[in-house]
Parts: sequence; structure tokens; C-alpha cells
Amino acid sequence: MIDLEKNLNPQQRKAVQTSEGPVLILAWAGSGKTRVITYRIAYLIENRKVRPDQILAVTFTNKAAEQMMQRVYSLLRAGRSSNPAISTFHSFCGRVLRRDIPAIGYGRDFTIYDDADQLSLVKNCLKEMDLDEKVLSPRAVLSRVSYAKNHGLTPEDIYQQAYDPTTEKTAVAFGLYEKRLKQANALDFDDLLLKTVELLGNHPPVRSRLNEQFRYVMVDEYQDTNRIQYQLIRQLTQLQQNLCVVGDEDQSIYGWRGADIQNILSFEKDYPQAQIIKLEQNYRSTKNILEAAGSVVSNNVARKGKSLWTEKVGGELVTLYEAPDAEAEAVFVAQQILCYLRLYPNDSLAVLYRTNFQSRLFEEACRRNNIQYSVVGGFSFYERAEIKDLLSYLKLCLNPQDSVSLLRILNTPPRGIGKTTVDTLEQEGRHRSLSLWDTIQYAVEQKTFTPRTLHALGEFRDTMEEFIKRAKEKPISELIQYVMDRSGYVRWLEGEGTEEGI
Repeated sequence: MIDLEKNLNPQQRKAVQTSEGPVLILAWAGSGKTRVITYRIAYLIENRKVRPDQILAVTFTNKAAEQMMQRVYSLLRAGRSSNPAISTFHSFCGRVLRRDIPAIGYGRDFTIYDDADQLSLVKNCLKEMDLDEKVLSPRAVLSRVSYAKNHGLTPEDIYQQAYDPTTEKTAVAFGLYEKRLKQANALDFDDLLLKTVELLGNHPPVRSRLNEQFRYVMVDEYQDTNRIQYQLIRQLTQLQQNLCVVGDEDQSIYGWRGADIQNILSFEKDYPQAQIIKLEQNYRSTKNILEAAGSVVSNNVARKGKSLWTEKVGGELVTLYEAPDAEAEAVFVAQQILCYLRLYPNDSLAVLYRTNFQSRLFEEACRRNNIQYSVVGGFSFYERAEIKDLLSYLKLCLNPQDSVSLLRILNTPPRGIGKTTVDTLEQEGRHRSLSLWDTIQYAVEQKTFTPRTLHALGEFRDTMEEFIKRAKEKPISELIQYVMDRSGYVRWLEGEGTEEGI
């Protein structure tokens, strides 16, 4: 049994114990909302004897999901036959699609395109449309595509709403992008949500099975959900309404990426039997900070209202400096750092800024004042060229129709398949409505290139077919080593003499 009296305040206990029916928990930062969610899951399992696999908890980041999972497991007794499903929205949808996506015309071995893959595909689409990237920016198109998907808009919707030729071309590029994704049996990040909503909306047996399985659903940071995530939650709670959402309308700051504050403001309208529980005691901040924050958010028009309080009295006053420009701001920050370090020379300080380009002015101000600093963050491991190359090989082992991954490694390492050959293959594929992989197969069988090019294409095809076969037989660690050795990639890196090859 979970001891709630010892570890939770009265409102937190109420939030944990109100397990049946729809519940909206309004929780400000520092009020123990993660503690409430984790105790609620443990309480359902240990005290209410709910099977762990009947519980679904979704949040927005892998880190938040991992932390939640660890805290739940620390509260549960050992020896469970199953575990609750705790994940991000996208991870949950990915698992659903791996099982049931054939119902909407995709293969279970679909590829998930990351940002770089999506950008590469958009560039190919613009090239196919004979559009110069200076006329229509690939990143602008991709941004518009993501916006449309987060708001449930189709290429046809965008075209009908178009008010200028650029938007019309963007809509056409969007449509071609979707067509090429489907042809490659691939989804982008936004599709994970969209295709799951499509699946549940058009296939009642799948929706009913998930409703029966997940009898208790919890959603963290509900104020950040967009229209598609809202639809997904509604679909998952049609048969039962044991839905608990946690959020704070005053922290809804992601409207620019699709978050819809009406999802939390209209919760009682969507679920008329909903109970509202407010977590108003703050454990993180002092009274001065709470009062400053409260005075700011009290000006918000759309809010439910909270009376925040803390046992941490006093605290330092909040200082506001309104700089005339970015350089003055950086100078002020550097001066504040110097003043603080004179008093506490062994301490470390952090400067937070919203976008990467802002760091330059802060760095220059620190250098002028001889302040040692380091910029936290760097090149992502998964963005390194050699890692993306390897992942492309592995993706093709599972899904050879993935044209973006195929393009990346078709001549990596160099095997005599140049740009002219690739352009010809792409043109032939469009003409025959074939994927790039099927076009290569056709070219080799029909001998549509010179003997030298056919030899290179044939060797590539044979090598990939061998990898595809080995992928079904070898564990992933052995497959990676085999692919790197057999493809000649490691030898090529070593011959390059670069840092990556050392």
C-alpha cells in the first residue's frame, strides 16, 4: 500500500485518490505535479489493484517520461507481471502504428524521417517541381508543412486558403512531399500523431481495443497539447472517461508550434462530470518570486485563476532591467556577473537565452571582461554525418523503399554512382512511378546504363540485399559491425584521415 499521508499534502492526496472519472489538476511549477502523477499511478496499482498495463501516462519529452517512469518504479513493489505505459505522445503513437498501420495502407517497417531527412525530401520535391530554392526556401516549406499538420490541415486546405503564388506553390510542394513519403513507406515526426488519429478514427476495432486496454489515461502539460493530440486523447477515452490531465493555463507558451490553450480552458465542457483540483502550494520558490510571477500572470485574460502560496517567506527581490538594445543587455549581464564573482569567486553562474544567435553578444561581453565561460550544448551525436550514414544503412535494411536514406548512402562510400546517374534514376522513377530502390532494380535488370555504371549499381543492390537478409538473422550490434565492414565505410573513413576516422 502507498502511504499518502506521509508524503503528500491534502490537495495532492485528493488529486491522487480521485481516480474515477475526468479530473483536471491545475498545477503551477514547483507545486509537486510530477509527484502527484507518479503517486497516482502507484496508488492505482498498489491500492486500487488496477493492472499496470491498463494505465497510460503521456508527456512531451523523453526526459520527462524517463523521470516519471523511474519515480513510479521506485514506489512499486517488485514482481509485477506488467508495467504501466509511460511515454511521450510520439513514442506511444509509434508503438500503436507498428502494430496496426497496415489498416491505413502502410507497411509495419515504415521509416521515421528526422529533420534532416524531411529537409532532404523537400529539396527533392522542389527540384522535381523545377523550383529554385532561392524562390521557395525548403525550410520555409517544411515549417509550413509542420504547421499545417499540427493544425490538421491538408495540402488541399492550404491551396484553398492561398492568397499568393508562393503559398500555392508551397501547397503543391506539400502534396508532393506527402506523396513521396507514402511511396517511401515513411512518416515524418508529425505523422506519428496524424496517422494514429486517422487509424483510430477510421477503424473502430482498433480504437475499441485501445479503449479497453487503457482504462486510466493521464496527460502531463495538458496546456501544451495541440489539436491532433486533443483528438487522440478524445479517441482513447470514448468508452471510459477515467482521464486525468495536469496543466497550467498560465504556462501555455507554445501557441507558435500548435498548442491550443482552449484544450485546457474547455476541459469541463468536453467532460461535464469533471472535477477540478488546484495545487496551489509552491515548494520551489520564495514568497517574493511567487508574488512577482502572480502579478504578471494575473493580467492574462484566459485563465481559471489560482492563489499561489509558499512557506518560504521573504527571499531576494526580483530585479528587472530593460535594456535599450541587445549589446546593452550583454554589458549589463557581464557587469552583474563581475559583481557577484567579487563576492563569491568560486561560484558558477548560468545565463539563459532563448535562441542560439544571442550567445555571440554575451560571449563578446565575457571576453572583454576576462570572464571565463563555456557555451553549453553542441553538435548532436545523431546529427554527425557518420552516425546518420550508419542509420541510413540500417533504415534501408528494414525499409528499402526509404528513398531519402537510399540517396544518402547510394554513393557513400564512393562507388562510382555520380550525380548524373542519380538524376537519371530519379527521373526514370518519376516517369514509371517507382521508388528509387525499385528503379535501381529495373535499371540493373533492363541494362539502361553503361556497363561501368550498371556494375556499380548492381554491386550496391547485391550488397543491400545481403544486408536486408542479415538484418533478419543478426542481433543489432553484429549487424552494425557487419554493415560497416562489408560496405567499406570504415576503411573509407580511415582513408579520409579526418577526426571521425581516427
